Amino acid sequence: GPDRGPRNALAVLHGGRAIARYFKHHLPNYGVFDEGRYFVPGEVLPVVRIGGVDVALTICEDLWQAGGPFAVAGQAQVGLVVNINGSPYELNKDDVRLPLVRRRAAEAGAVTAYVNMVGGQDELVFDGDSMVVAPDGTLLARGVQFNEQLLLVDLDLPAAAGGPSGDLGELRVERLTLSEAVGPPAAPATEPGAAQVAERLGDEAEVWQALVTGTRDYVRKNGFRSVVIAVSGGIDSAVTAALAADAIGGENVVGVSMPSQYSSEHSKDDAADLAKRNGLDYRVEPIQEMADAFLANMSLSGLAVENLQARIRGVVLMALSNQEGHLVLATGNKSEYAVGYSTLYGDSVGGFAPVKNVPKTLLQRLAAWRNADAAARGEVPPIPENTIAKPPSAELRPGQLDTDSLPPYEVLDPILAGYVDDDLGHEQLIAAGHDPALVEQVIRMVDTAEYKRRQTAPGPKINHKAFGRDRRLPITNKFRERS
Repeated sequence: GPDRGPRNALAVLHGGRAIARYFKHHLPNYGVFDEGRYFVPGEVLPVVRIGGVDVALTICEDLWQAGGPFAVAGQAQVGLVVNINGSPYELNKDDVRLPLVRRRAAEAGAVTAYVNMVGGQDELVFDGDSMVVAPDGTLLARGVQFNEQLLLVDLDLPAAAGGPSGDLGELRVERLTLSEAVGPPAAPATEPGAAQVAERLGDEAEVWQALVTGTRDYVRKNGFRSVVIAVSGGIDSAVTAALAADAIGGENVVGVSMPSQYSSEHSKDDAADLAKRNGLDYRVEPIQEMADAFLANMSLSGLAVENLQARIRGVVLMALSNQEGHLVLATGNKSEYAVGYSTLYGDSVGGFAPVKNVPKTLLQRLAAWRNADAAARGEVPPIPENTIAKPPSAELRPGQLDTDSLPPYEVLDPILAGYVDDDLGHEQLIAAGHDPALVEQVIRMVDTAEYKRRQTAPGPKINHKAFGRDRRLPITNKFRERS
């Protein structure tokens, strides 16, 4: 029946027991959320009287939809609405949350405390950004982003007005009195101070902290103490290594240079420089003799030889993982994964992919930001300047550049943002000013690379449409987006 089944729930704990429970009413079933498939919605809004103030309890999505618990809380004349959250990070989501909390506080006619968790779970990163908002929209307090914090806020809340109970429309209100008056403080009383309203981070700082948080928690919560990364001298591996060093300490990051006959001297030098700047455990494992052994026993040419090198590097990384217990971090970015510019079981190998959802142009901005941030603090910039300045190359054949196979990233990334992130079609992309032939080429590359993406490691979600649970498309299908 409707009163049975698994719930997304919160409990009020007092005196060593749960004195009240609330079952989430609005269950999201979009993007990364599948709650409608698993949970039964709650139909009761508990109102607990604490210190003579009526407090309504809500969960996450209840805040994101009009009506429901907040409207009912308003009818019940509560003095405070508490909303607990596992709200995943997206770039600039903090700019959306405050207006949203203001709308719900006005709807409830009550101070609203939005409380969000901090940390990472698989692809999702939770960024904190908790806040308290008055019914008139005044921001009373706001916590920091990406760090756990005890935020103390002194509030002058209205005494319980004895509002209605029972069926108030979408939910039934059930009341519980815990205490009619505020008891003596457990600690010595202090003069109420001005509540903190923490400053917001800039875009690059925000994304960097999200990636660091997601990487750190994936590594630690899954029982790893160290990671291993292929360091090529390129910007993707450099940013991944710097993120990992920030997340778990450079001494716990193994950076492996695996040069072949096509690896340039400057790439080998840049890899060594990166390791020194970040304090990595640096190794050099040349792969040319391994590749030669394959080629002495198999007749391969062209792309097969290029991919062979990438797959040998994957084998080396996995061997070190097995031998020494490191988690392998893949270094591919969103632009590459989008168009399939990676080698399956080669450079895509790994248990976690920190920059999987970072477009190349944003990754380049992150590298410049992280270096500038270090310099401003009087620290050594973690990423070699030559790595940032040189044109991207996989170095799998003589003189190879990414632009041999792909449009320049500053041209490619806006098309990918339109097609992958915003679901724009062929005609809409052309109407936005993109070259028709290029649009067709990029769409074809994205569509035919689905089988590769399905096999890649998870990586932190940083915008509204991440690869993985956000974008679920069949591999086997004949549909092609055309004009």
